[in-house]
Order: sequence, then structure tokens, then C-alpha cells
Amino acid sequence: MKDKTSTLPEINKSSLFYGYTIIVASFFIQAIVWGTSNSFGIFFVPLINEFGWSRATISGAASLCFLVHGLASILLGNLNDRFGPRLIMSVCGFSLGLGFMLMARVNAAWQLYLFYGLVTGIGLGGIDVILLSTVARWFKKKRGMMSGIIKVGTGVGMLIMPFFITWLLKDYGWRTSFTVLAVIIMVSIIFLAQFLVRDPIQKAQFIDNRNSHNPDNLNKTEEGLTFHEAIRTKQLWTVCAIYFIILFCVYTVLIHIVQHAIDLGIPTAVAAGILATIGGVSIFGRFLMGGAGDRIGEKSALFICLLFLLTALGWLQAVKTLLMFYIFATIYGFAHGGFFSLTSPLIAKLFGTRSHGLLFGIVIFCSTIGGAIGPFAAGYIFDVTHSYKIVFLILAALCIVALALTASLKPFRQDSV
Repeated sequence: MKDKTSTLPEINKSSLFYGYTIIVASFFIQAIVWGTSNSFGIFFVPLINEFGWSRATISGAASLCFLVHGLASILLGNLNDRFGPRLIMSVCGFSLGLGFMLMARVNAAWQLYLFYGLVTGIGLGGIDVILLSTVARWFKKKRGMMSGIIKVGTGVGMLIMPFFITWLLKDYGWRTSFTVLAVIIMVSIIFLAQFLVRDPIQKAQFIDNRNSHNPDNLNKTEEGLTFHEAIRTKQLWTVCAIYFIILFCVYTVLIHIVQHAIDLGIPTAVAAGILATIGGVSIFGRFLMGGAGDRIGEKSALFICLLFLLTALGWLQAVKTLLMFYIFATIYGFAHGGFFSLTSPLIAKLFGTRSHGLLFGIVIFCSTIGGAIGPFAAGYIFDVTHSYKIVFLILAALCIVALALTASLKPFRQDSV
């Protein structure tokens, strides 16, 4: 029988490490997609003015999008483990562009749920799980920092896209805005996807571009627990619960914070700057906390982020002026950025990379259930009470639960699986 290792390319340390090309491509994909998606709240006013829909109706479409995104992440993470990122990310880019293109033609609430909730949600499902699982296979020593750099792209997108979308809406209307965004997303994501490669072996390189003289240690891109071993651990479901709460809080804030500011008398264009501030500050959170995870451990870094979130939510109870909103955005933005830089490295640290894409997809799915429930519940509570006060109190209480769960998270014992 022919030795399988003989079919592998000869691997050498290279001065031009392809892993950094993947980081750059992933950075821009994150900036374009999440910068646009996280700015969806800006479309509330024109959609309400056009159709008279309630906030709960529009929030429900965003919630469905997050839920479909989570479901799709499981499938797309598994496909990425098996077939690699290039083809799967191209399909995601097409689905995202198609969803936004169809949104330009929406005329009924069911179309809002179909076009944005389903079609766009499918495309979103691969954006994190594909990119961050791929970087987890290319980097080990600086996995947290590299994941953080990729997620900095989201912060840059959140800094730029709210202003760009506000300008589009003002000068061209919401239908043309969706069309322009559709073209930008589809063309750029499909193009950037062509630079993605599953693991270093396919480029005849080593993880971290390190050299190795031990053929048995050639490239451990598949180390750790199998999927069936991992799902039997308490740790996996604890991580799922933590990120369920985090996404419940995060997406409630992202979808409703602009409307809350407008309700307090802040003009729409100025209120969009609050989202931009969150995005700008999150850049530092993504980079710093991603690197901190490498140094102090992902669990400790995650605990720090949750403390920042709790502080921000406590402050939000008293926010009334634009300055106070910016203070909130600064504290919250740091936590927001750190959360998304730590997920993939935490999973890789606990369970390895053998089934990283599939496990990451499961965590994303569980978290997006929270992301789906949170904005819809907040919209419903507002429609009933005409206030976000109860919403913000619920978010603070959930954050305390997440802190307790994080404190209880311990490394698994191999003999327990």
C-alpha cells in the first residue's frame, strides 16, 4: 500500500509565510460583511417610514438572520473542515450579495424575513467559522493575536460603514443603498475568497512558519478531541451558554442602541456615530484581548471582557446625553471587540483543531439563538412598555450569570471523555 505521507508536498520554512495573506484577506472580509450587517439598525427609520412596521417586526427579521446564521455555521464549519474555505466562502459571498439585492425590492414583511432573515443569514453563517477556523490551523503560538487582527476588521467596518450607509440613505434612498451594498459585498467577498487556503500543508509550509526536523510532528493541524469526544464534555456546553448570553446582550445593543439614542432626542445621523464609536473602540478590544488570551489565557481574558460589559450596561441605565452615550460606547466597544477575538482560540485551546470548524459552528449556533431572541424580545418589551429600561436591566443580570459560568470553566480532563 502506498504511504499517504508520500503524497504530501515537501514542506519547508518560507520567508513569505502564506498565513499572513490569509490574515489580510480575512480582515477585509470581516470589515465589509460585519461592518454592513452590524449597521442594519440604521435601516429601521426608513423601513418604518415606508411601511409602518413596528420595531418588533423589523427586529424579528434581524433575529431570524442571526438564528439562520447560527444554523448555517454548523453546516459550513463542517464543510470547511472537509473541503476548505475557498469554495465555501465564495458561496457565502454570493448568498450575502443576493440577500441585499433582494432587500432593495422588498414590499412586504414576509419578504423582509425571507430576503434578510433567510438568504442573508445563510451567507453570514460562514463569515466567522470559516475564517477563524482557517487561521486556527495556520497559527498556534500567536493564534489569539491573529484572530484578534482578523476581528479588528469587524471594528474597522463598524467604524466606516455606519457613516457610508447613512450617506447612501440620505442621498439615494434605502432601495438604492441595498443595491450598492449588494454589489460591494458579492464582488469583494468572492474575490477575497480566492486567497483562502485550508491549512499550511496545502502551501507546503509549517504552522507558524516554524521549521521542524521531526516528520512525526510535520504539521499538527488536526490535533485534539474528535467531535464525538468534545460534545460529551461539560466545557463545550458551558462555552455555548456563555456565548448565548454574550450574543443576547451584544445584538440587542447593536440593533437598538441607535433607536434608543433617537428616542432621547439625538438626531439620526449623530446617533449613527454611536455605532461607529463602538466599532472604533472595538478595534483595540479585538487586538489587545486577542493578544491577552495568548499571554494570560482565554478564560481570564474573557472574564475581563465580561466585567467591561457589565460596567457598560450599568452605566447605560443612566445614559441621557450624547456624551454619556459615547462613554457607554467606549466601555462597551472594548468588551464587544474582545468577545469575538477570543471565541475561536478558546475552542482551539480546550478541544484542539481536529473538529474545530464543526465545534465552532455549534458554539456560534448556540450564541446566535441568544442573538436571535435578544433583539426581538427587546423590540417587544419596548412596544409594550415604551422604554428600554427593563431591557437593559435584563442584559445586566444575564451578564452576571455569564461571569459565573466563565469562572466555573476549567480545562477538560482527557480521561473524562
